[in-house]
Amino acid sequence: MRALVTGATGFVGRKLLARLDDPVVLSRDAQRARQELQAFHPTVFPWEPAKQAAPAEAFEGVDVVFHLAGESVADGRWTASKKQRLQDSRILGTRNLVATIAERNQPPRVLISASAIGYYGDRGDQELLEQDAPGEGFLADLSVAWERESQKAAAASVRVVNPRIGIVLSPDGGALQRLLPIFRKGMGSPLGHGRQYMAWIHIDDLLDLMLLAAEQESISGPVNATAPHPVTNRDFTKILAATLHRPCIMPAVPKFALRLSLGEFAESLFHSQRVIPDVAEQAGFQFRYPHLEDALQHLLAKT
Repeated sequence: MRALVTGATGFVGRKLLARLDDPVVLSRDAQRARQELQAFHPTVFPWEPAKQAAPAEAFEGVDVVFHLAGESVADGRWTASKKQRLQDSRILGTRNLVATIAERNQPPRVLISASAIGYYGDRGDQELLEQDAPGEGFLADLSVAWERESQKAAAASVRVVNPRIGIVLSPDGGALQRLLPIFRKGMGSPLGHGRQYMAWIHIDDLLDLMLLAAEQESISGPVNATAPHPVTNRDFTKILAATLHRPCIMPAVPKFALRLSLGEFAESLFHSQRVIPDVAEQAGFQFRYPHLEDALQHLLAKT
């Protein structure tokens, strides 16, 4: 399997490259990508995803595309310009990638195009499966449009998979990396009432699931890339503190406080998303870390 990866300099992308042989990478800053990713020996091509079609020469001999590129949702306040960049990096970037794929005489056999559990919006205690309707709000609308662009590759006989990725647990990036310094100081606390569900996944399970989706022809469309046992924010807080052998006695963080510091993005931190990986389990996928306690113990033992 020769794979092309976008978003390879992100923490998920780097972990994925370590699992691939002879990868191809598309990057806005090709020189920086070559330096940062040299341990993985990729072939790197420059690409401005929101401005141009992907370079056709990058797809020679490629049979799987992992499309992970997109501006980070969690970095910076959601100003009007930030929200426009979030849309352009995902919608225009995916459109420009698919445009090149569709023009190939021999297109890749499968496109693994990332999406997010933001698709479901704020749904309380409802168990959410892949066939459930999207929710409301900016992230839900963004995810719907993002997936729609990727599905256009199906017209070129490309199998398209949309992993709706939950909170990826890794000490090397994402939410856990941000939380660890706070919790190690014994200052961890739930957000608001803490009853909102968090759909999480261990980084190794995410990579295993994406690689399975690349190989297994029966998998297509949306796939909830989350562990089978989501937990409430309050339970997540308690389990993380206990794993670090730290107290968890700080008062809950009120929404208005986060809204002052993070703006509109703070609202998404209070969304409840009880997402269940039905498609993955029906396909026979075996999670290495189905329970949060085991996942955190494994990840934090490394640190």
